[in-house]
Amino acid sequence: MAEELLLVVSTFPDAETARRIAHQLVAERFAACANIIPQIESIYLWEGKIEDGAETLVLLKTTTGYYTSLEQKLRSLHPYKLPEIIAFRASEGLPEYLQWVMERCSA
Repeated sequence: MAEELLLVVSTFPDAETARRIAHQLVAERFAACANIIPQIESIYLWEGKIEDGAETLVLLKTTTGYYTSLEQKLRSLHPYKLPEIIAFRASEGLPEYLQWVMERCSA
């Protein structure tokens, strides 16, 4: 199967933590790009009670071939006990952009 682009979503407790980890993931070529969206509100059930709090959302662009490595690295850097790490396949996109991601995520 040919490489495909993945959009990986993860939340962080604050923008500083998100920025630090995103920089490291891009610098080490686990991801081609990271978009940081500060000040989202998350509502979720955790250990039997509803939590409500501010978080920072990060969108990472990577490839199917690099996903497992990105997941392991992100999990090792992430401050949460159970980090949100969800990947979506990009079935369509600007071909030149998809190629750029593929090139950035190669050794």
